[in-house]
Amino acid sequence: MEALTSDQGEQELSADTILELLANRRRRYLLYALRGREEPIELSTLAERVAGWEHDVPPDEVAKNEYKSVYVSSVQCHVPKLADAGVVDHDEDNHTVILGDNFDQLEPYLRVVIRDEPENSTLHAALEEETGDGFFSQIRENVARLKQ
Repeated sequence: MEALTSDQGEQELSADTILELLANRRRRYLLYALRGREEPIELSTLAERVAGWEHDVPPDEVAKNEYKSVYVSSVQCHVPKLADAGVVDHDEDNHTVILGDNFDQLEPYLRVVIRDEPENSTLHAALEEETGDGFFSQIRENVARLKQ
C-alpha cells in the first residue's frame, strides 16, 4: 500500500495561494470535515458530509445527484488543488484524504472565513459540536476586537 503523500511537501504558502484555496466554499467544507481527524477518511464519506452541509441536511438524506456533484468535483478539482499545496495528503489508490503538513498555515484563515457560514445550519452545529472549544464564540470575539 502506498503511503499518503502530498505533491509539494512542506512549503511556505503565499497569500495568493491561501486566498485561492479558501475562495471556494466546497474546498472550505472539505477542510472543515478533515479538521481534527487523525486517520484518513474515504472521499465518498467526505463527499456525503460536504453535500449534507451544502444542502443543510444530514448526510444520509443527501440526494444521489447532489452527492455525485460533490464527489466528482472533489476528485477532479478540489482535492488535487489542496494536495498540490500540501494542505491535504491524498491516497489515490485507496481514495482517502487526510490533512497535510501545510494545513497549519491555512487554519488561522479558515477560522476567519467560517464566520460567513450560515449560523443555523447543519454545518454550524457540526463544527460547534466537533470542536467543543467555543470555536464560533472565539471567532466572534476576535472579529469584534478587530472592528474596534
